[in-house]
Amino acid sequence: MTDPQVIAAGSIDGLWPFLQSIEWRDPWLMLLVVFHIGITMTALLTRNYANFQILLFLVLLLLVYFSESLNEIAASNWMVFSRQQYFDSKGLFISIVFSVPLLMICMIMVASWLYQSGQLMTSLKRAQLRQQQAKNKVTGANKEKLSGTTEATSTKDTKND
Repeated sequence: MTDPQVIAAGSIDGLWPFLQSIEWRDPWLMLLVVFHIGITMTALLTRNYANFQILLFLVLLLLVYFSESLNEIAASNWMVFSRQQYFDSKGLFISIVFSVPLLMICMIMVASWLYQSGQLMTSLKRAQLRQQQAKNKVTGANKEKLSGTTEATSTKDTKND
């Protein structure tokens, strides 16, 4: 068995060279990409289901929280599922390919929630304004009726005198 190809964290010059050094045709990495695409689509398609979105958000944050433990498990068992040892002690690889995409999905979810909240506040304010205008019209019509009634009674009173 040959020595595994280890990507030394000190030899990385930037994000792009690091991503190019990854062998993306590894089956588990392809599954990871499909997982991220699936989670992104799920987050986007379920944006109108608040309870599911909250559950998904919490699960994604828990996955990010436990990524250090996942990195340790993967570092000790990498030969079972990978062709290269990607999992360094600092967790750079798992942060870049696992945690960052999950956090980006969480940010998309929060942005969606903020947009929906803004839309809800706008529609609520418009409904309040319509209600206030309708109330003002009714009050104005009642005032006209009352003033018309008082004028009619006052003219009757003057005719009777």
